Amino acid sequence: MSSAGDEGHLNRPVTDLPGVGPGTAEKLGRLGLETLGDLILHLPYRYQDRTRSVPLDELEPGKECLVTGQVTASNVAYGRRRSLITRVSDGRGSLTVRLFHFSRNQQQSMRQSLWMRCFGEVRRGPNGLEMVHPEYRLHQDEPPPPKAELTPVYRATQGLTTTRIGQWVSAAVARCEAAPVSRLPDAEVPDLMDAIRWLHGPGVDGTRAEAEVRIAAARQRVVIDELTGHYLVMKRRQALLKKQSTVALPSGPQLGRQLLENLGFRLTRAQARVTAEVLEDLSDERPMMRLLQGDVGAGKTVVAAFAAIRAAEHGYQTALMAPTEILAEQHFETLSGWLSPLGIGVGLLTGRQSAAERRTRLEAIAQGRDLVAVGTHALFQASVEFHDLALAIIDEQHRFGVHQRMQLRDKGRLPHQLIMTATPIPRTLTMALYADMDVSTIDELPPGRLAVRTHGAAMSRRAEVVDRVARWCAAGRQAYWVCTLIEEDPESRQNAAETIYAELQAEAPGALRFGLVHGRLPQAEKNAVMAAFKAAEIDILVATTVIEVGVDVPNATMMVIDNAERLGLAQLHQLRGRVGRGDAQATCFLLYEAPLSAVARERLSIMRDTNDGFKIAEKDLELRGPGDILGTRQTGEQTFKLADLGADRHLVPQAVALGNRLLAEDEATARAIIETWGGREAEYAGV
Repeated sequence: MSSAGDEGHLNRPVTDLPGVGPGTAEKLGRLGLETLGDLILHLPYRYQDRTRSVPLDELEPGKECLVTGQVTASNVAYGRRRSLITRVSDGRGSLTVRLFHFSRNQQQSMRQSLWMRCFGEVRRGPNGLEMVHPEYRLHQDEPPPPKAELTPVYRATQGLTTTRIGQWVSAAVARCEAAPVSRLPDAEVPDLMDAIRWLHGPGVDGTRAEAEVRIAAARQRVVIDELTGHYLVMKRRQALLKKQSTVALPSGPQLGRQLLENLGFRLTRAQARVTAEVLEDLSDERPMMRLLQGDVGAGKTVVAAFAAIRAAEHGYQTALMAPTEILAEQHFETLSGWLSPLGIGVGLLTGRQSAAERRTRLEAIAQGRDLVAVGTHALFQASVEFHDLALAIIDEQHRFGVHQRMQLRDKGRLPHQLIMTATPIPRTLTMALYADMDVSTIDELPPGRLAVRTHGAAMSRRAEVVDRVARWCAAGRQAYWVCTLIEEDPESRQNAAETIYAELQAEAPGALRFGLVHGRLPQAEKNAVMAAFKAAEIDILVATTVIEVGVDVPNATMMVIDNAERLGLAQLHQLRGRVGRGDAQATCFLLYEAPLSAVARERLSIMRDTNDGFKIAEKDLELRGPGDILGTRQTGEQTFKLADLGADRHLVPQAVALGNRLLAEDEATARAIIETWGGREAEYAGV
């Protein structure tokens, strides 16, 4: 959208617009709106139909609509709350307009015989249908027919209404009316600015249905442009990275072969294939940027171990960063067991260590004695200096923001990067979000690993489930009982961990031992409970979803997920992956509150029918969208302005093909699309 000429307008700050001072600009900044171009691309997320004034005898409770009538009475009512009650009539019916917050000026202006036009939601009130705090305007005479134009509704923020944002959007569009746009190669595709103008102010020349068809077509035009822009940004990152160089790590003294002999198990074909791909990348001077995905329990850590060995063989360091202390400690124990016998020093750095312990670790990292440093976000801190960092391994990377990954990258000479995730990512998302990376997939579980048997059970059968869990644990096994809340919420029907912990101790027969872990516990206490569970000193661990990642207890072969209907498929699958880590048959009960919604019923049915994380991820994308799969809303990954990778995934292959075509045939258009949609993402090549 931006190039020479009016590019300057698009990049002008929002303070160029009348009525936008520093305070308003700060509020707009909370929405990511800093330039006129940002405002133009701040597209409506829905529309209100104000094209027709609905007769008052046709009103339906629960519907938003525009109404017009004459004021017949207005007075202040005193009850539990003082309110201004205004009655309007159109000769066919009547409606009450109720204001709880009003000024003396408003009270005096509601005179009889004035005309009132309101927009809002119709509700049932004590004296018939009413609107509470609708948008309204008073007229001396009957107002003219409404405009044949749908009203856009924008994402807003505290202190800014959607109406005010819409006014600034219109001003920005007018200011940049002549802005040059990137024209896609297909002649029948409309200009981007034409589509954007239509989305900001769709007219209704024919029927509402015809307008919706045009909105859908304009939206699709913008979505394809945005997806193409994102893909081009990713490919530019990849191209820039390939032009850079780092230390090559070719095959060395074969310490990896020693690990292979010491493991006590054979690698699966998928593990062997992926390990070969990673080691091949490391032997090149071009920095590796590889995404390693594999289902829960697929064996990604052993691939990371072989990569760390390759760096250590050449005297270089590896940093392995995990999102939680529990997961970091688990990686540390596993890698220490594998690498220490090979003479490779492994150290653990977390935020909870004592000052003396931390000094020792920092010194070992700085002097290169710790060839492998495992830690949490503590590895980011300025006080951490590496002797010679050549490989960064990021576990569950979607939990870290791009700035954090940059900080870790900057601690080495542009180290190779291996990104690991146990969240299976649908191919559609991989194409769209990870086009800057090579992708490896461990698509098989270790031999002998049995699929977890999954059953649904209504809350009415809870006593049976408690009895089953108790008998299971009395036979020497362990169990998780997972809750979605920590403590009871009077407004929620969900069971809370603290309540369940107390109830199970009272209800479960036998001398069973219980533990409780949740996110509010001090880290030391949380670690102690987890360690006791791992050491089989606790039979039933009651927990919140804090145990979603980072717990590996092979003897835990049963899980109960309370209020399973409240969780998405991806999270249910991650939780279920905590059991079935050994060679014994594991079982998972999904306790739900009846009646189930159609979507919840489908989720639980999918969980019962399959253990395949990739099938589950595809279905989760269809049902919930990508934010819940990747956790993108809480990290640093790009969120799209309009594209929804759940609803729009069918457009991804088209955007990828278009992006490749532009890279090969039309660099100018590719550059214009990158400038339009890239934003700060374009700055992060190599991250």
